[in-house]
Amino acid sequence: MVLQRRGWILGTEAKCPADVDPPPCWDVVLTPLGVDAVRPLISKALPGNGPLAIQVARRELLGISGIGKAGNFADVEFTWRWVSINQVGAALYDSGVRYRSTVGFRGYDDGWRVVEQAVPSNQPLDEALRNAQPTAQ
Repeated sequence: MVLQRRGWILGTEAKCPADVDPPPCWDVVLTPLGVDAVRPLISKALPGNGPLAIQVARRELLGISGIGKAGNFADVEFTWRWVSINQVGAALYDSGVRYRSTVGFRGYDDGWRVVEQAVPSNQPLDEALRNAQPTAQ
């Protein structure tokens, strides 16, 4: 909707493929203004006609608000925000919005590493550690 309000895309309702649910589905095309906005963001070496990723924002760490530790496991709570890196990012992300996230770490003999599996936020850390399943490397 934001890109449509800027005049960068046009969308028309379309029939959904059999494996897409729930409707509605849309056919979306860039307008001439959209082409002007997106063209500088696309590298010269484009892949085939598949999906195209365009970087429009990056995360910025604002601060660490807490660390909880149990044995060789820890949860680190931090705040961050999106920072736009071009006009498309500025349209999509409000840099004034702050987010709070938590990431788990595990201590090894050579340092701390991020735990790849998610821990439900309503589960105490000690209980999550007891229920954690090892992952194959």
